[in-house]
Amino acid sequence: MHKSKKVKLEVELSEQEAWDLAQFCKRLYFNDVASCAVDVEEAHRMQFAMCKIQDGLDLVGISPR
Repeated sequence: MHKSKKVKLEVELSEQEAWDLAQFCKRLYFNDVASCAVDVEEAHRMQFAMCKIQDGLDLVGISPR
């Protein structure tokens, strides 16, 4: 794991893709994430990263919450 290194992502999506991704993020529950993780700590990190994606979508007006 690279705790000290930051990664900046820039992704170009169609508006429909962005809305679909936002809906997916909104509907993803911790149990769904945990089933894909090796342990609870990784699941929490994965969910935290997904929240950052949601925040980015919200900044551009894509927020189905």
